[in-house]
Amino acid sequence: MTPEQKILVQTSFAKVMPIADVAATLFYQRLFELDPSLRALFKGDMQAQGRALMGMLKVAISALDRLEEIVPAVQQMGRRHAGYGVQAAHYATVADALLWTLHQGLGDAFTPQVKQAWIAVYTLLAGTMQAASKELQAH
Repeated sequence: MTPEQKILVQTSFAKVMPIADVAATLFYQRLFELDPSLRALFKGDMQAQGRALMGMLKVAISALDRLEEIVPAVQQMGRRHAGYGVQAAHYATVADALLWTLHQGLGDAFTPQVKQAWIAVYTLLAGTMQAASKELQAH
């Protein structure tokens, strides 16, 4: 992830924040459309889940210049998600739903460069989560 990619992700996410609730709804609708079996992993209020998702993204994206500060929280989230039944293949589905949602929310501002920046950030965060999940499963 380059410094330019960090800036692209931060500036594009700032454009999504005013429609955070709508973006979260679109994300989960798309996620369940891509893989209906994932619906069973979500037991609670989906609006609250959406707010939690957007809050987590906001924290992670605001800390892209200080990743060492959020790595422990991202690792913990990976361990929690493993406990919920999240599997490695689900991360790709989440990536697809996230990129689709960003395209819906940003329209023409979702350029190929912005998309690649989001892929780089998601790959880093999801990789950190998955590594922590695997450590948990190895013990």
